[in-house]
Amino acid sequence: MADAKHGTTPIVVDETPGKKAYCTCGFSLNLPYCDGAHSKSDTGLTPMVVEIEEAGKKAICQCHKSCSMPFCDGTHSKL
Repeated sequence: MADAKHGTTPIVVDETPGKKAYCTCGFSLNLPYCDGAHSKSDTGLTPMVVEIEEAGKKAICQCHKSCSMPFCDGTHSKL
């Protein structure tokens, strides 16, 4: 089983309303979105699925330690 790969800064996206599947393993080639890499890498993780209500810029956490997952809360700067 592969360990999750963590980034050091969030990925900021101009998001649209709708259901989104954000990568939690860090191996997706389409970050911050899940592309199924968690299955190929046997991480034991699954994507975080959320409903985006309003369009706009969203900072998607890549350190995977945010208390506001999947959104960045600045925790990466304290690690």
